[in-house]
Amino acid sequence: MEAFNIFLFFSTLFLIKSAATDTIAANQTLRDGDTIVSAGGSFEMGFFSPGSSQNRYFGIWYKSIASGTVVWVANRAIPLTDTSGVLKVVSPGILVLLNSSNCVIWSSNTTRSLSSPVAQLLDTGNLVVRDESDSDQENFLWQSFDYQGDTFLPGMKFGKDFRTGLDRYWSSWKSVDDPSPGDYTNRIDTNGYPQIFLRRGSVIQFRTGPWNGLRFSGLPSLLQNPIYTFQYVFNQDEVYYQYELVNSSVVSRMELSSGGIIQRFTWINRTQGWVLYMTAQMDTCDRYALCGPYGSCNIDNSPACGCLKGFEPKAPGEWNVADWSDGCVRRTPLECGNGDGFLQYTGVKLPDTQYSWFNTSMNLMECKKMCLKNCSCNAYTSLDVRGGGSGCLLWFGDLIDIRQCSANGQDLYVRMAASELEEYRSSSEKRRAILIAIPISLLGMLFLSLFLLFHLSKKRKSKREGMITLNPEKECTDEKNGQDIELPLFDFPTIAKATNYFSVNNKLGEGGFGPVYKGMLEKGQQIAVKRLSKSSKQGLDEFKNEVLCIAKLQHRNLVKLLGCCIEEEEQMLIYEYLPNKSLDSFIFDEKRSKFLDWPKRHDIINGIARGLLYLHQDSRLRIIHRDLKASNILLDYDMNPKISDFGLARIFGGNETSANTTRVVGTYGYMSPEYAIDGLFSIKSDVFSFGVLVLEIISGNKNRGFYHGDHSLNLLGHAWSLHKEGKSLELIDMSLVESFNLSEVVRSIHIGLLCVQQSPEDRPTMSMVVLMLCSDMSLPQPKQPGFFSERNFLKSDSFSTKGESHSANLLTLSYLGPR
Repeated sequence: MEAFNIFLFFSTLFLIKSAATDTIAANQTLRDGDTIVSAGGSFEMGFFSPGSSQNRYFGIWYKSIASGTVVWVANRAIPLTDTSGVLKVVSPGILVLLNSSNCVIWSSNTTRSLSSPVAQLLDTGNLVVRDESDSDQENFLWQSFDYQGDTFLPGMKFGKDFRTGLDRYWSSWKSVDDPSPGDYTNRIDTNGYPQIFLRRGSVIQFRTGPWNGLRFSGLPSLLQNPIYTFQYVFNQDEVYYQYELVNSSVVSRMELSSGGIIQRFTWINRTQGWVLYMTAQMDTCDRYALCGPYGSCNIDNSPACGCLKGFEPKAPGEWNVADWSDGCVRRTPLECGNGDGFLQYTGVKLPDTQYSWFNTSMNLMECKKMCLKNCSCNAYTSLDVRGGGSGCLLWFGDLIDIRQCSANGQDLYVRMAASELEEYRSSSEKRRAILIAIPISLLGMLFLSLFLLFHLSKKRKSKREGMITLNPEKECTDEKNGQDIELPLFDFPTIAKATNYFSVNNKLGEGGFGPVYKGMLEKGQQIAVKRLSKSSKQGLDEFKNEVLCIAKLQHRNLVKLLGCCIEEEEQMLIYEYLPNKSLDSFIFDEKRSKFLDWPKRHDIINGIARGLLYLHQDSRLRIIHRDLKASNILLDYDMNPKISDFGLARIFGGNETSANTTRVVGTYGYMSPEYAIDGLFSIKSDVFSFGVLVLEIISGNKNRGFYHGDHSLNLLGHAWSLHKEGKSLELIDMSLVESFNLSEVVRSIHIGLLCVQQSPEDRPTMSMVVLMLCSDMSLPQPKQPGFFSERNFLKSDSFSTKGESHSANLLTLSYLGPR
């Protein structure tokens, strides 16, 4: 009988366990070591230890793909210190987590009871408590989707329920080893018209702007796409944002990193893993209130901050040294009732709406009248931009956190004094009079019509003569499109005058191409002029190559080409002027290196990575730079990096990713082994150069010419040796001691070493590099770097060889590695 009872007991346990592997009933427990898997196998839940931590947490993670990527944690703030944890469902339907003392360290909350409560892990990653007998699968007593951590999954509602007071928001982990609530939170703020705030503690870091019917005002890139759809709901009961995946075979998630970056990842495959799809914060202008009240940020300007029309800096002294926090003030005070009007701004991110009023039924004209009636109203716009616009949004108080958008911005109408509007109105009336007079004149005077047509034709011809058309050829051919490239053509006298006739006082520096001069055009625009010297190591081919490679590239981390000059045996390229010159002038200079603290160097590393990713993957063409080095990274007014010098670049067409050449060109210390030795270049040779740059930025030392008294290794070998010994911190520049972030520095060194590995196949792609820099994903151990013990190089920094003799005649290496 006793044997039968034992058999019956184990049989019952088996039946309970096998009946519903995704469910825990009231008579069951889940202990450390056991897991529950959702019905479709997408998610798993149980106990785990994050990163290198020994603490135990109860959480949910991906199962079928990206196994181990945690999406939710129950006991974030109270970890278990051993494996005694138990999860169970207790009456009236509460999930409890118990420790070894049988004390509750975490529990779900509920306001009603169930007769047969069960906890179930759904295939969406949602842990729910429901009544086992309830056929309505959506009638949940409690769900984990309402208590979000750092991850935002498809189907989650992000926002507030006004009926219950429930606030669904994100909070970052403290670190990859600690899931307790970190410094950053991201939530919908309902003061005024709702908008999303990312805060560090109580300080606002980033703001999306209000919803305009299509997207959040400050997220112009938020558009319908093939990966996911989204919706925004705002009514008297609730306000929330939600997204759903279009195809169940595509997996995507959003995450708030421990460093405060809102980012979306998409799963590619087990080889590539999670790939960064987009980030909410794109550039410096996304910093909240960077330009202060009535200031506007434009990332394409230098400096980025400027005052709205009719306003001037409140503190000119601070403004001139790039402290824009005090913002701007009106030149002319408002005179309510005495002719105040509105000036229209187009293509902007709408200001902070904390102090705003809205009405969904008004039209734009009614909105304007409403604002004019209230002397405290400073601006207005349409609430919904769809169908020509509807609704009304009014601002009271200062206008804060405005930026210029390159696409999908909105119209904003700012209140101005009558006298400030007079000149604007006069010019508007003149234009209106001209538009009326021209049709009348054309109808009345045939001769004038013919004259105007002739004049217009002549003007177009003149404009064409002011452009240069180059046919793609040589090394930088646009084989895919076969298009000619048009670029503004400057005449020689204009450039000569702008540079004070190429005065030595205007000379910024000199490279293999020739000297570079600072200049200023008549309209006040500062330029940098790159002049091909007659004794240049490069020639017309490289000149055309640079024009063709960069003419149609637009990215905030690439230098902008404004035009060129081919006249009087001159070949010149005209670029935007970047006041802080090149990166090498800072990191390799004992005094100037102190101006680059760790946060700024980390930003520079990230900026270079994003620029390279654009060249390799996101631009219209696939471009291999081939000469990435510290002197070819220029710094703008805000020390943002911009990749320059595309004279040696190559364009790849279609799916082409590598090529071979007998003419190896580049710079010692930055070239990958396969390129320097065999002439084989690819996106991975640029990755090698990037890795060298990362280690140089962190250490403040050049790879070529590095010396250490204890060994004969170069910088790459020195960094690799320190990493293997667990002494990576010994690599960092002494000027960073007071500002560095331990985990960021160690991680950046690790990534740099992954990029300089001997074999191109071992190096990550730039998309993976960007992902590794912006996330806490685990990193593989780096293998031996290429050229880690090079010596006896030629004295010249740059070289160009022809034929196959370069590996024997120009390079003397103590280690070349396997071939």
